[in-house]
Amino acid sequence: MPLVKLIADSGATKTEWCLLRGTKKKIFFTQGMSPYFVNSEQMSGIISGELLPLIKKMHIDEIYYYGTGCSNPENVKMVKNALKRVFPEALIKVDHDLMGAAKSLCGDNKGIACILGTGSNSCYYNGKKIVKNSPGLGYILGDEGSGAYLGKKVIQYYLYNTFDEDLRSRFDARFVTNTNEILNAVYKQPLPNRYMASFAIFLAENRGHYMIENIIEDGLNDFFFNHVYKYRESWTLPVHFVGSVAYGFRDVLADLCKSYQLELGHVIKNPLEGLIKYHSL
Repeated sequence: MPLVKLIADSGATKTEWCLLRGTKKKIFFTQGMSPYFVNSEQMSGIISGELLPLIKKMHIDEIYYYGTGCSNPENVKMVKNALKRVFPEALIKVDHDLMGAAKSLCGDNKGIACILGTGSNSCYYNGKKIVKNSPGLGYILGDEGSGAYLGKKVIQYYLYNTFDEDLRSRFDARFVTNTNEILNAVYKQPLPNRYMASFAIFLAENRGHYMIENIIEDGLNDFFFNHVYKYRESWTLPVHFVGSVAYGFRDVLADLCKSYQLELGHVIKNPLEGLIKYHSL
């Protein structure tokens, strides 16, 4: 009997799970489980309430969980405890989302692995482990190029009345909100990074307008300048990207790599397929 494995890629917005049994796989989704925003008991509740009904009574032998915030040992312990409550007999390994991205993008090869999703991160991966990691300062001080970073720019352009009349009317029709609602959601409600990232869709839906293109290019260029180009290895190794923002604006990434004289590697929407391949070996 083949081992039954559960592989998870958890971000701030959603968690994607794969139930792997030999060559058979099933994909499931639950809400995101950042340990900075939900505690261990809440995580257990999400897993029990959203995942268990989908996988029925399947016995799980091994769990490989890659999640945002799991570079912090205390957060790793929190996630392990949450998983252990639900799957007490399983072998559980928890690592951070950047390691998941590196394994998915690079496999056993050397490369620069970058995440551009709700948040952003990057590293130099030597084929076995992460050797260098540019500081991740979170959505308030950093996260350049992320959905939260780009979405914040959209909000700024709207609230500062920088958008021209056409874009402003498109924004009003798309989001139906106002200044008070936006400020309340950003400063007083939980998960402001996820809220700000939700506005990045406006950029994807309005490509071609010079203001939109400027926001995208400037935001991604900030990521290259502050992170990618500071790895000496990026000059000789492929630079890979994963995440909804990376995939949605892969044409801009290609242009920036060309201008920085870097080799663009894989650009994929999410890391799970690569992780499934990695853990199937």
